[in-house]
Amino acid sequence: MTMLAVFRSRAQALDALSLLKGAGVPSQAVSTPKEAGIGCGVSVKFDCNFFPRVRPLLAGRRYSAFWGYLRICGGAFVRV
Repeated sequence: MTMLAVFRSRAQALDALSLLKGAGVPSQAVSTPKEAGIGCGVSVKFDCNFFPRVRPLLAGRRYSAFWGYLRICGGAFVRV
């Protein structure tokens, strides 16, 4: 199942992407879906199996533009 780490800042999203890839988490930058309602943000897409590893990594950086996590559930995005 796919999850997104949603950011309001492109620079911070790309920094998070680099952090996750460096930690061995397969991930990619994607446009934030309109369902998030935050405008033209950038998200980092990863598999939900990596969430236990992703969450503390991102929390440790204290990104000011981090909005939260979205998970695809039944074809729709749900905030985690």
